[in-house]
Amino acid sequence: MYPEILIIMAEDLINACRKNAIKLALAESCTGGLVAGCVTAVNGSSDIFDRGFVTYSNQAKTEMLGVTEKLLKNFGSVSEQVAIAMAEGAIANSNADISLSITGVAGPGGGTDEKPVGLVHMAVARKGTSIRHERHIFKGDRERVRIQAVESGLKLLNVVAAG
Repeated sequence: MYPEILIIMAEDLINACRKNAIKLALAESCTGGLVAGCVTAVNGSSDIFDRGFVTYSNQAKTEMLGVTEKLLKNFGSVSEQVAIAMAEGAIANSNADISLSITGVAGPGGGTDEKPVGLVHMAVARKGTSIRHERHIFKGDRERVRIQAVESGLKLLNVVAAG
């Protein structure tokens, strides 16, 4: 179901989390739970995976993760600030030590000159460390943008989890 490279990356993440005794939470918007699906496709993921939040709407981001309406109004849901707030909210509303958030414009519509289709912001928060943020502009159709976001998110998570 998932490309083999994503499963390998998820296995690496699970091993890093086990080694460092950390639990994982995910806060996904444009990927709609694909990262959580990829992680839970691996046997033994229950050792490290606490929960996932699929917060597609702004209301869900506010209710489930505590992202403020002011932040959403000032920067928009696809922004560095909201990605960071989502990652922080995932830790605050779970038993996790590390979290990944992903928010973006997967397309084919919804893009603007300022925020084009393919723009994705992601952030990893880990207790005791500073938050890591990445901004990407992926090319391709909706499915390709989402898969590239999953791959980049897993890559970033692996770096921080291995810490």
